[in-house]
Amino acid sequence: MTRVLVVDDEPLTARTLGLNLRARRYEVSVACDGNEALRRAVDWHPDVVVLDLGLPDIDGVEVIHGLRGWSQVPIIVLSGRTRAEDKIAALDAGADDYVTKPFGLGELLARSRAAVRRAPGPGPAPVVKIGDHVVDLEDKRVTPPVHLTPTQWRVLEILLANPGRLVTQRRLLAEVWGPAYTRQSHYLRQYMAQLRRKLETDPGRPRHLLTEPGMGYRFQP
Repeated sequence: MTRVLVVDDEPLTARTLGLNLRARRYEVSVACDGNEALRRAVDWHPDVVVLDLGLPDIDGVEVIHGLRGWSQVPIIVLSGRTRAEDKIAALDAGADDYVTKPFGLGELLARSRAAVRRAPGPGPAPVVKIGDHVVDLEDKRVTPPVHLTPTQWRVLEILLANPGRLVTQRRLLAEVWGPAYTRQSHYLRQYMAQLRRKLETDPGRPRHLLTEPGMGYRFQP
C-alpha cells in the first residue's frame, strides 16, 4: 500500500484528498503545517509527499529543502500559486512535479504514480559519523552508546538532515518547541552544549556541530 503524506493547511482540501486517496487504497497521513510535515516524514517514511506551498509556519519551498537534505521521496506540489516564479522555485528546490489548484484527482494520482516509479529504490539507512560516534537516524541509536533525550534527538535530526547548511535559530525553535518559542534562543544554546559534550571529540572546539553567531547552527560532516 502506497503511503501518501498530504501537507495542506486548508481542512477541506486535506480532508477531501485524504478521503479520496483512502478510497483508492492509499495509506494517508495529513500534516497541517511545515514543521509537522518534516516530523511526519522522518517518523513515517512516506512513498510520496503532496505539498501545498502556502503553509502557516514555514513556506513549502523550505519544507522541500528540509526533505531534500536527507531524502529522495517524490514530492508533488499542489498549490494555488500559478506564477512561473513559484513553480521554478519549487522545482529548483527539489520538487518532482507541480499541480495547480483547482485540480483533477485523476491527474494528481497519475503524476504521483509516475513520480513514485521514477524514484530510486530504498537506500541505506541514514547513518552519520560525528567524531568517534556513529548516529543511526532510522533506529535512533548512537554507537558507541550515548543516551540522547527526545528533544536532543529532534535537534540533532534537523541538523543532520541539512548537512553543510545553515539552520536558523528560528527554524530550529519552531520545529522543536513550536512557533511560540522562536525567541527563546537560550534553549538552543543549552541543547547544543549538551549534544557537543556527548558527541564531539573536543566539545570546547567542535568540528561538526557548529554555531553561526547570531544566525543559527550548522552540521559540518
